[in-house]
Amino acid sequence: MKPDDIIAKIRASLPDAVVELQDLTGTADHWKATIVSEHFAGKSMLQRHRLVMAALAEEMKGPIHALTLDVKTPDEA
Repeated sequence: MKPDDIIAKIRASLPDAVVELQDLTGTADHWKATIVSEHFAGKSMLQRHRLVMAALAEEMKGPIHALTLDVKTPDEA
């Protein structure tokens, strides 16, 4: 899966998100995403992860095998 496609999916749910992706294996199916968004304010880590995973639900069924998340508010970043 292309990084731009993943970023677009995340930004569709979190429009203000600043997203950095790292392909962990070179196979475009194991990713690390660092995401900074004001939408994470007041939410637990689990709630933040659920927001991102919901945005990528279809991709997690196939093209993305593994996703490591680092999710922060702008103040935390």
